[in-house]
Amino acid sequence: MQGQKAFEEKLFTNFQLSDRVPTDNFYRRLKETLDLRFLYKTTASYYGSEGQESIDPTVFFKLMLIGYLENLGSDRRIITTASMRLDMLFFIGYNIDEPLPWHSTLSRTRQLYGEEVFKTLFKQVLKMCINKGMVSGRRQAVDSALIKANASMDSIAEKEIMTDVDDFTDELRLNQEDKPQKVHPYKKKKVEEHHRWKTKAYHGMPGTRSDQFKEEHAGDDYQPKYLSNHTHYSTTDKDARIAVKPGKPRQLNYLAQTSVDTSHHVITHIEAYHADKKDAQCLPRIIKGLKENLHDEGLTIEQIIADAGYSSGQALKALEQHNITGYIPNFGKYKSEREGFTYHIEEDYYTCPQGKRIIFKKIKDNNGHLAKEYRSSQKDCMSCPLRASCIGKSAEKRIIDTVDKPYYDKMHERLQTPYARKMKKLRQSTVEPVLGTLINFLGMRRVNTRGIRLANKCMMMAAIAYNIKKMMKFKINRPMAVMMELPGETNQFFNSLFLQLHFAH
Repeated sequence: MQGQKAFEEKLFTNFQLSDRVPTDNFYRRLKETLDLRFLYKTTASYYGSEGQESIDPTVFFKLMLIGYLENLGSDRRIITTASMRLDMLFFIGYNIDEPLPWHSTLSRTRQLYGEEVFKTLFKQVLKMCINKGMVSGRRQAVDSALIKANASMDSIAEKEIMTDVDDFTDELRLNQEDKPQKVHPYKKKKVEEHHRWKTKAYHGMPGTRSDQFKEEHAGDDYQPKYLSNHTHYSTTDKDARIAVKPGKPRQLNYLAQTSVDTSHHVITHIEAYHADKKDAQCLPRIIKGLKENLHDEGLTIEQIIADAGYSSGQALKALEQHNITGYIPNFGKYKSEREGFTYHIEEDYYTCPQGKRIIFKKIKDNNGHLAKEYRSSQKDCMSCPLRASCIGKSAEKRIIDTVDKPYYDKMHERLQTPYARKMKKLRQSTVEPVLGTLINFLGMRRVNTRGIRLANKCMMMAAIAYNIKKMMKFKINRPMAVMMELPGETNQFFNSLFLQLHFAH
């Protein structure tokens, strides 16, 4: 006989969430593992002694975790999803008949708490991973990813730049007769640079935007040939920057700098930067953040592996200052040697194929970077049989080297070893999958906030969610467990052998 289920809604008089959530459920296990009571002390300074009670800090962060663990893109979806899931209600400590906070409460609380609160939570979860043996600290892989900002290219507007610096100075004097002001020469230089760029960018386009032109072309959208962060900004999110990935259209982004421990792929540091920042410019600050997160737990950073985007004199200096060995390919224009020319490091000069000296003359500015200039003698070059192929119509041979060449040379020599080639593969297999997981599965494809501080909070929450998932799945390898059961000297020998093999690569 065919069954037909009859449903009649009943009023439950005896119902416990704990009885309805299985013991192996992820959120039940997370509730038992993650103790967030320290947040009461951390957030105490943000509240007064009067008024209505706010959302419980532990509830707020648990709801945030749900959002990133479930890849929910908005606060509305977080509240909606949590209200329909018994395991989530049990996790945050709410009964089925208890109303959840409004989604706007999550937004306001996220803005209320400072970045240090989110950082404290990140460090606490990282500490739990360290205590489980998931982080060695010795070797870190660093990489970045562009994260879509919560603003469209339609919000782009041109920056207001004074057309006449002298008129602006006069205006200041009229407004402040008692305290006359002058425009700094640097400001005037920047204004002139802007107008030179603008003239070139708008060349051949109706970009003057005169009143007459606007009337004739009302409703038309005319933009310069190239959009630049130097000349344009987003009216929606002023911290977002124009950036582009190869093969993709330009969009407003933030830059997520991430470092990952190579032992078990735990995120050890993450931070939001403006998208127009170069990776190499960020590395000194990344090192500082890493040391802050790991040294407090007694871990020492020995190696950092990254791609060529992190190669610069400033970055390599920072590694050496912190006694960290880097495995970073030198940038594309670097030349380890010049064909036919020999560099003498002790005396700091070159010799040409004819044995003539090319000596150091001066330090100059080379497109914003300090460089050393070497010159030959005009007399030597005049009678040289290789003149036509060497210098052409020039009077002398000139060689330009960056002042940071010793750092690049040292890195180049290090990268020629088989160990360095292993490091390259290790970087690709460590940090790139982590970034892919964050973007595709943990809510970091796009930040749902505005401003770099809030973007930084979002990135830290995504990293916290990632580390929690790794921690909950982590199990001690069976070989290690077996060795722990071996008696006395035998156990000591095999433990030592295992550690050598484990950290050999």
